[in-house]
Amino acid sequence: MITKRSFGVLLFTLAALAADAGLLRHKRRQRHSSSSSSYSFSFKIADDTCLNGGTSIPSLLTGEHMFCLCLRGFEGTHCETALGESCYEGAGLYYRGTVSKSHSGKTCEPWDSDARSRYLSSDLHSGWHNYCRNLYYRRRPWCYVRKNQELVQEYCDIPRCDVELITTTPAPSEPPTELTCGQRSRRKQTKIVGGTVATVESHPWMAAIFWRSKSGHTVFLCGGSLISGCWVLTAAHCFHDGSRSKPGHFSVTLGKNALNESDPNVEQRFGVEEIFIHEEFDDSEGNYNNDIALLKLRAKHGKCAKESNLVKTVCLPPPQQSLRPGVSCEICGYGKEKHSLWYRSQYLRQAQVNLLADDVCRRSDYYGDLITDNMLCAGRADWSQDACEGDSGGPLVCGFDGKFFLFGVISWGDGCAKEFRPGVYTKVTNYNKWIEQKTGLAAITAGNMFPQK
Repeated sequence: MITKRSFGVLLFTLAALAADAGLLRHKRRQRHSSSSSSYSFSFKIADDTCLNGGTSIPSLLTGEHMFCLCLRGFEGTHCETALGESCYEGAGLYYRGTVSKSHSGKTCEPWDSDARSRYLSSDLHSGWHNYCRNLYYRRRPWCYVRKNQELVQEYCDIPRCDVELITTTPAPSEPPTELTCGQRSRRKQTKIVGGTVATVESHPWMAAIFWRSKSGHTVFLCGGSLISGCWVLTAAHCFHDGSRSKPGHFSVTLGKNALNESDPNVEQRFGVEEIFIHEEFDDSEGNYNNDIALLKLRAKHGKCAKESNLVKTVCLPPPQQSLRPGVSCEICGYGKEKHSLWYRSQYLRQAQVNLLADDVCRRSDYYGDLITDNMLCAGRADWSQDACEGDSGGPLVCGFDGKFFLFGVISWGDGCAKEFRPGVYTKVTNYNKWIEQKTGLAAITAGNMFPQK
């Protein structure tokens, strides 16, 4: 076990406020589970100071109420005003409007006691209503209606707030990557019960890679990152046949919120024209060295991805750029929510992790000599968030000066969110020259925007 002194060299700058179920990678090694710490603060504030689930923020000096921190979907001095009455954002997880009719024109039935207690306790009137909501993470807000004396689910007739913006945004004609990359369409979603669900607007460079089996079934394979209109960066270990993998067996979908549902109005799907596995990819030591690969998308009518709110490129960082330990970065993917589960998350999930110093990750009580110069490690001080099985190939991005840069590719690790076993990521800055040789893309000129070691 690690000592208190050695634990201090983790150099994490932020402590997690709550345990997240975590995101998941492909390769894992079993290890005993560990416990994590939790922190709480208690203040005596009137329960009705902030409405609709808002939290009263007290003065640290007097303990008296200062202002209300509202749940997403509400605003006002006391969180009394619901936002988005006439439209919903993303998948509508935070829609708080009062539409109460389904798309077929039927009046919604009131939510039952189980739904109110489990999902709507912080909603308008504590869920005592029949307004459309997105429970169970479906495609958009819905409700129960009666058909032939039976309760059935129907989506509601509510427009997306960003549909007009998506459909009217012109597709740029091969814009310079450095002008548009790394710009998020909207801020991240806030935490929900059981972890953090994110809409793809928060990670518009996220790519979902699918494989078609011999039986004709299409299954999700790995995540990836859109680095230009026609190129996706991912992990080499996703392709079991290596350089012999046939591009025709794979496809890539951009702008995808959920694996179990499709929205052809906003998603963009492409075949794969070429697969480039790094020539020195090696798993002989069980550590996925040089775990990086490129997919060239098959163009449609001479063009590949079209920029929209849900589809954007991520920036490539400058070659050999290093970041100091403790810098906070983000990961996302469709992987498992816990290592013990047999199924993946159906919705895109996200987590925040902090970069570790190389010498910490190479310690004998961490990964020892399995870590090479082509890897970087990241995790949380309380080991509560991580990547796991199913997240392989996805992005680790770090934001600076309003742009997000792809510093890592989700690669491997021992278990999921295990103590002293942080996530291991392919260090993208070691491969700028290789990427440029294959694609013709160059990293952006970043100047001195990055914090140094």
